[in-house]
Amino acid sequence: MGLLIDGRWHDQWYDTKKTGGKFERESARFRHWVTADGSAGPSGDRGFEAESGRYHLYVSLACPWAHRTLVLRTLKGLESHIGVSIVHPDMLENGWEFRPGESAHSDAVNGARYLHELYSKVAPDYTGRVTVPVLWDRHQGVIVSNESADIIRMFNSAFDALPGVRESLDFYPRELRSDIDAVNSRVYDTVNNGVYKAGFATDQVAYENAFDALFETLDWLDDRLANRRYLVGNRPTEADWRLFTTLVRFDAVYFSHFKCNRLRVADYPHLSGYVRDLYQVPGVAGTVDIDQIKRHYYVSQRTINPTQIVPVGPLLNFDSAPEREALGPSLTL
Repeated sequence: MGLLIDGRWHDQWYDTKKTGGKFERESARFRHWVTADGSAGPSGDRGFEAESGRYHLYVSLACPWAHRTLVLRTLKGLESHIGVSIVHPDMLENGWEFRPGESAHSDAVNGARYLHELYSKVAPDYTGRVTVPVLWDRHQGVIVSNESADIIRMFNSAFDALPGVRESLDFYPRELRSDIDAVNSRVYDTVNNGVYKAGFATDQVAYENAFDALFETLDWLDDRLANRRYLVGNRPTEADWRLFTTLVRFDAVYFSHFKCNRLRVADYPHLSGYVRDLYQVPGVAGTVDIDQIKRHYYVSQRTINPTQIVPVGPLLNFDSAPEREALGPSLTL
């Protein structure tokens, strides 16, 4: 765990003293956009045109923010157009790292040993955390984006003209955008980021505030899903996939490691079936690696788990029938 300061790496945990014991997430710094014709997107510069083989995705299989980009890449059929490099699950004194001797965790594009080398390569005076996902432009040798919310929207529509891409699948349909945005806002603050607010808090009140907000939203989500198969509309949208990547980690990691232990997802009658429902969408299970997820959190976050012992449990069964068919049709690819 660490960060770059003026382009130099420092092994440094989050400083919660200056925030009263609260964890505050740093905003993404690279916010360019890939668009169908290379025109400027919502933020960033022109010149990032959607082309096959031009872009490369750096991810961790452990990270929920990176996971959502893998899910969209898979569902949209982008595997042959956008390559992937996977960092090792251990994020220790040098941050996210590659293992050159391991084909599963090497960087075949830039030959980097550590992810922070890519950040300092494109911004020599960069100051801030070094995070995944990273969308890399192989033509210009720059980082397009390190904001997962932006990357999944690029994947959703920018590459639709390429061969084999499922252009009919729209996870951010125009008529549902205001509702999707509203759900995303609450879920991001209290669930996606909420588990980190609880887990990284160094003050009892800050922890309890995050804990209460988290479970208030989980209760709300469970109620919302009692009579609908998905969060917004009658098909999965980006709101579902943004929530899924947190929920699929919850019982294995956040319940114990981050002290989010009022209830497991498995204890919720509707959320539990909902997670299984999304997990069983074709291609999604292949993006989930519980072993790497557990190894990353319990080994890497030594401030929270100094022994680095990885728990054997819990027993998880994402393959059992979700029993939500009466609420609407499932997603077909």
